[in-house]
Amino acid sequence: MTDAGFDLAAHVRDIPDFPKEGILFRDIMPLLQEPRALREAVDRLVEYGTGKHIDVVMGAEARGFILGAAVAYGLGAGFVCARKPGKLPHDTISAEYDLEYGTDKLEVHADAIKPGQRVLVHDDLLATGGTARAKIELVEKLGGVVVGVAFIIELSALEGRKKLEGHDVFSLITY
Repeated sequence: MTDAGFDLAAHVRDIPDFPKEGILFRDIMPLLQEPRALREAVDRLVEYGTGKHIDVVMGAEARGFILGAAVAYGLGAGFVCARKPGKLPHDTISAEYDLEYGTDKLEVHADAIKPGQRVLVHDDLLATGGTARAKIELVEKLGGVVVGVAFIIELSALEGRKKLEGHDVFSLITY
């Protein structure tokens, strides 16, 4: 059971000018280090997914793996890793997404999601929405159904939700 009065944002550290000048980095490592904050974050994400009949949680490396696997466990679901190209040992499919200066890709195993499986897409941060959009594309290429997209942090000024229109988006903390 979650504690609505527990302030998760109090466990996020702001680091100015990282990874480059002008960027305010929201660091979730203190949240992960504090047992009560970690439990609360996982419990709230599991609560969001409860009742959605989720078969699989998909998380992207690296921070999306940390809570994604815990949420999958809490939901009684499987976990799928979305990784950078060349990191997975079996046949893969990929989706490309835009970066500030260029593009990048994510890959999953070609057999990671079966047609009709219900998938919760998870990541630590929703910024511009490119990475989440790529994960949705991967799920859909494999015939899965995205039933929710869940984040620890959302940077609302970057309007990442716009790239996720048509999907149920949930964030624990919004800046």
